[in-house]
Amino acid sequence: MSSTKYIYDFSEGSADMRMLLGGKGANLAQMWKIGLPVPPGFIITTEACHQYWKENDFISGIWSDVEAAVGRVEKLTGKNFGSSENPLLVSVRSGAPVSMPGMMDTILNLGLNDDTVTALAKSSGNERFAYDSYRRFIQMFSDVVLGVDLDKFEKRLEQAREAAGVKEDYKIPAEELKKLVEDYKKIVEEAGHTFPTDPWTQLRLAIDAVFRSWNTPRAITYRKINNIPEDYGTAVNVVTMVFGNLGDDCGTGVCFTRSPSTGENKLFGEYLINAQGEDVVAGIRTPMPIASLGETMPEVYKQFCDIAKLLENHYRDAQDIEFTVEKGKLYILQTRNGKRTAAAAVRIAMDMLHEGLIDAKTAVSRVAPEQVEQLLHPQLDPKAKRDVLVKGLPASPGAAVGKVVFDADEAAERGGKGEKIILVRPETTPDDIHGLFAAQGVLTSHGGMTSHAAVVARGLGKPCVSGAESVKIDLAGETFTVNGVTVKKDDYLTLDGSTGDVIVGKIDLIDPQFDDNFRELLDDADKIAHLQVWANADTPEDARRARAFGAKGVGLCRTEHMFMDADRLPVMQEMVVSSTKEERIAQLDKLQVMQEADFYGIFEAMEGLPVTIRLLDPPLHEFLPKIPELTKALETLDPNSAEAKKIQATIARARELHEQNPMLGFRGCRLGMIYPEIYEMQVRAIFDAACKLTKKGVKVIPDIMIPLVGTKEEMKRMRALVDEVAEQKLKEHGVELEYLVGTMIEVPRAAMVADQLAEYAQFFSCGTNDLTQTTFGYSRDDAEGKFLGQYVEMGVFEANPFAQLDRDGVGGLMKIAVEKGRATRPEIKIGICGEHGGNPSSIAFCNSLGLNYVSCSPFRVPVARLSAALAAIGVIK
Repeated sequence: MSSTKYIYDFSEGSADMRMLLGGKGANLAQMWKIGLPVPPGFIITTEACHQYWKENDFISGIWSDVEAAVGRVEKLTGKNFGSSENPLLVSVRSGAPVSMPGMMDTILNLGLNDDTVTALAKSSGNERFAYDSYRRFIQMFSDVVLGVDLDKFEKRLEQAREAAGVKEDYKIPAEELKKLVEDYKKIVEEAGHTFPTDPWTQLRLAIDAVFRSWNTPRAITYRKINNIPEDYGTAVNVVTMVFGNLGDDCGTGVCFTRSPSTGENKLFGEYLINAQGEDVVAGIRTPMPIASLGETMPEVYKQFCDIAKLLENHYRDAQDIEFTVEKGKLYILQTRNGKRTAAAAVRIAMDMLHEGLIDAKTAVSRVAPEQVEQLLHPQLDPKAKRDVLVKGLPASPGAAVGKVVFDADEAAERGGKGEKIILVRPETTPDDIHGLFAAQGVLTSHGGMTSHAAVVARGLGKPCVSGAESVKIDLAGETFTVNGVTVKKDDYLTLDGSTGDVIVGKIDLIDPQFDDNFRELLDDADKIAHLQVWANADTPEDARRARAFGAKGVGLCRTEHMFMDADRLPVMQEMVVSSTKEERIAQLDKLQVMQEADFYGIFEAMEGLPVTIRLLDPPLHEFLPKIPELTKALETLDPNSAEAKKIQATIARARELHEQNPMLGFRGCRLGMIYPEIYEMQVRAIFDAACKLTKKGVKVIPDIMIPLVGTKEEMKRMRALVDEVAEQKLKEHGVELEYLVGTMIEVPRAAMVADQLAEYAQFFSCGTNDLTQTTFGYSRDDAEGKFLGQYVEMGVFEANPFAQLDRDGVGGLMKIAVEKGRATRPEIKIGICGEHGGNPSSIAFCNSLGLNYVSCSPFRVPVARLSAALAAIGVIK
């Protein structure tokens, strides 16, 4: 007997032991503790899973404890495991600390053999039920433990239905089921296995299989998608079987206490009469809505409603409950916090807040940043014409358009390359997770609202239409037919997961709208957060969108983007190729008028909020046409023509400006140092726009940001340039206006001498895109194209450092910059304006450094607002 306690009876556990007992086991123990009708059982812990992977034959070392635990269950049930009189049958189920629905293995009806099936038939008085349970056990055990192809059993089952002249499994008579059992055994033998008849051997092999299922490809994929740590492990739950397939006073179902699609506060679930649990989840039969249980079994339904409300109040969250009814008696087999769509998560959180069930911090923590992203996904244009081909169940909301694919592997491959794919399957299994993840949406012909496809799609934020029973799928021919229409592989299909509509062809999508619940949630998040969320905005339209999404300022306005418009680029090119300062200033005067109009619009859109304008950053040659293009244009011209001479001058200037490594070359503040007239023009445009609006009573808060500063002298001279021009303009307009001058921290030296820069810089903004490049010595485009993906797969990086902030290196430099900058100027404002400003993990790091704000793209603002609150609460670290 092991000195470490690896096995807990339900009576010994509780909900707060989730990490040790797994979510399923901890909740079963908790329900046992509060007196709910839970079948007796025990839990083999997640620590046992860890040891299983470390020790050879670990299960032998705890086997006496397993036998003792089974003995205690025998006493509670009055049944005996392996007995030919009154046999105890059990289910063996996985259960990780966090929910991974369908990703690991389950075995039901364990303990059956040729002797115990006879005893079960006698004790139940139902021979058909006994052999139905036996054939299910052989099929499930052979699939999960022995690895026998499931399709072989399904084909034989279909033949049994045909032989009996029935369409549903539960109508197959006992005699046909007996034949089916013998044929199933032959399938196992033909696959090179002997089906174990000893129940104790069955139990041992099943426990082994559940532990092994922690590291199946589908489980590993699911953990990667959902950021679940590899070292959690799974517990094993051994639970007394209760039977929903004993007759018409029996059944099984799955129910959510609130709608997992919309969040509506009413029971949302399904059940099947005379069935076992996998029939509902696998989508083999299309179930009935939970409300109709009130008609078929009114007393059971009333008891279930009471238990559902009790569990929701106990856990203070919407619950996903599995139940079985055996001979009119209700049993609760599992409860867990229900998976839900983003829209449902928001509504449930805010409804529970208004009901007084939870507080604001809890409500905010109930919505994940990735769910906010889902809320920003497109919907079908309501004005578009819909020729609905077929209507299924609206299993997961949202809209998707893509090419039809019938194979999950192909969907994963093509979707992974950026192709828009709709996965079409009779029903999905856990092995299809990679295809579901890569697809835009999924359509199934079988299964209900709680089928595997529906649950996983909701968790991934993918639209799903399930249970479209009239859709006849030919997997071999890669087509499906419905209502006389045949849809082939690669045909376009549109799904509306909110209505269940399936439409042939492409329908236009529109951006979703915020509802009042979402606005209130984000307002509560802002009150909790320490960080403000600003936005990167280069146009008035960007600024208006950012403000609508709740941004509290503009953290980065990239002025170079304003020069790329078709009507401005020629003027910019004339400025670049100018051979004298006078020529350059003439073109800059034209650009100043354009720049002023841009700044005016952005300041107006952000009235009363700070706008950080970065002066010109990229190398000048980026504004010129490529030399091969110019050379080709020159070939068609008279060499002595004015146009040819102009192109020749442009080519000469482009060659003069050419750099071997422009990312580290003549750009940023170096342009302002050598060509101060460029920065002077931009500052004049900024203050002309700001002063004109100020005169109109519009509050303008301009922050001027100098890019790529690496020395104290650069910062000193650029600050002097801005102050001199600003003073001239303020005097000229007769206006008083507060403004700040600061710099980006985007080269390592800037971080190391931040105390010196802060003598002149009034704010810092960490430009983590370039800071990551210069810290690692990577060219982003080359690194991402050549090796970063492989580095992540190999475990060199946990994540792409351009997507998720490298805390040790880049983050270490940021920490130095914050400490040194505030040592010189305690009130200095510090933020971040790289793409990391919209990444939840990176936002949590910025929160830990005590930054004032993060700035991200307008569409990431809602994600960042929630992430900032979750970082303040400590949900993300």
